[in-house]
Formats: sequence, structure tokens, C-alpha cells
Amino acid sequence: MDVSVPVGRRRLPNPVGVASGTFGYGSEFQELVDLSRIGAVYTKAVTLDPRPGNDIPRLIETPAGLLNSIGLANVGVDVFIREKAPFFTDLPCAVIANIAGSTDAEYVEVVKRLERECDLWGYEINLSCPNVKEGCLAFGTDPSLIGSLVGQLRRITERPLIVKLTPNVTDIGSLARAAEEAGADAVSCINTLLGMVVDVAAKRPVLPGATGGLSGPAIRPVGVALTYRVSRAVSIPVVGVGGICDGTDALQYILAGASAVQVGTANFVDPRTPEKVLEAIERFLENEGLATVADAHRWMRSWP
Repeated sequence: MDVSVPVGRRRLPNPVGVASGTFGYGSEFQELVDLSRIGAVYTKAVTLDPRPGNDIPRLIETPAGLLNSIGLANVGVDVFIREKAPFFTDLPCAVIANIAGSTDAEYVEVVKRLERECDLWGYEINLSCPNVKEGCLAFGTDPSLIGSLVGQLRRITERPLIVKLTPNVTDIGSLARAAEEAGADAVSCINTLLGMVVDVAAKRPVLPGATGGLSGPAIRPVGVALTYRVSRAVSIPVVGVGGICDGTDALQYILAGASAVQVGTANFVDPRTPEKVLEAIERFLENEGLATVADAHRWMRSWP
């Protein structure tokens, strides 16, 4: 049994990663989890300049979910290189930097600096964040913008490029195809859903920016359905993300066409969730007599 997953010219050691924004830069969790059992750490977003993020409150619990409006708060690429990247040197898992920006030029400059200064496994290109006022979501809803930006990034790196897709569109397949045609090595499916909570007593939204990104178990059926749709639209790997809390959740994504998965909100509840998910995937493969994760896609081919 081989649980590694090919993405572009490289292989993830196993299919279970931790989603950007839910695991910091990895060092925050090193005393709590066995990082050798994690396939990939998708870092907190990296932007060209430091970002203070949105006003508080930034997190709200909802039925079976979490609404966040962090606003891509992060230290900026220079501090990331100087203070965060040294920790990655001896990590036993892949480290994938999540890249965000407001313009093509910002994305390109961040990747150029990381290419020069950091030995990263690859990049997850965040084109779909619903809780920032500019950038990200605007890129992620337009296939031509996705194609243009991914093409520019492809020309400056040979490391794997994974494009994170938004579910807040009518045709996610066209976005995935645009990313693939421009040179992306994989797509992440999905980012958070747009949501709002209203304080009835105050007669106003709870979040200062009104809306935020909904994650957690509530969005898993949406994520699985869109992963299934995207996996039929492209030939590159799909990384399933959204509401994964245990092995059964992850296996739904894999059976629907995902080659790898990410655990996000569940990390806040139990940091060992990714390890438990990997154990469940390994048991499933063994019990079904499957040699690789990709072998689990065979049932999907007969689905409607």
C-alpha cells in the first residue's frame, strides 16, 4: 500500500493535510501532534505586506460550523522568510505556502521572493477568500483572471501550484479547467462559503464586515458535491476540503474523486484529527485491498 500522492513533479507523503489558517505555521502544533503523520502543512496565508486583518470579533460559532472574518491577517512575506521559514527545514511533512494578494503583481512578487529564499514543497494559490474587501474572491470567480494569474506563476516556478477554488459561483468546473489549462498541478476544493449571522437584539450583523466564511461540518455535503463535479472536469488532482472531522468524512471526499484532503476547523477541536483521519484512510485501503488512494476512485466512475 502506497499512501503517497503525486502532485506535479513531487509527491505528498500521505493524503492528509491541514488547511491554511487552522494550523498557523506548523510550529504552534509541534508539541500536540506527530508532524510525520501529516502529509502537508498548508501555512497561514502569506501576502506581500503585513496585514492586521479585520476588526474583532473575527470568529462566530454557528450550528455545525464556524463563521470567520480573519481578513488574511499575517506577518507578510519578509517576516515569513526570516522568522517562519527556518522551522520548515527539518519538518518530515510537505510545507505548502498559501499565497494571497490584491493584484497579479503582488502574487507574483510573493512567489518570486519565496523561490529565492525558501525551500518550500509548493504553493497553494488563494484566489477565493470571501472575507477580504479586495482581491482573492474577485480573482476566483473569473476563469480568465485565474488563467492569467496561474500562467504568470507557472512561468516563475517549477514547484507544485495548487489553486484554491471558491464555492461561491455557479460553475466551479470552468474555474478548475481554467487553472488546469494555465498550468496548475492541482486544485483545492473548496474554500469557505459566504455566510452571515445577525444579532437580532442589536439589529445588525455580528461581524464588523457583515459577512464571513462558513466552515465546519455544515459545509461538508457541499464540498463533497463540488469535489465530485471538479474531479470530472479536470485531470489534475483535487484536494478535498470542507467539514472533515473524521475518517468517514475524508473517505467521502476520496470516493467522490479527491486525491488528497485537508482538515481545517476540526483542528481547533482536536489537533490529532489529521492523524486519526490518516489511520482511517489506511484501514480503508487495506480492508478494500487497494494499493493507492487513486484506486478508491474506481467506484465513482459508475456514479451518475
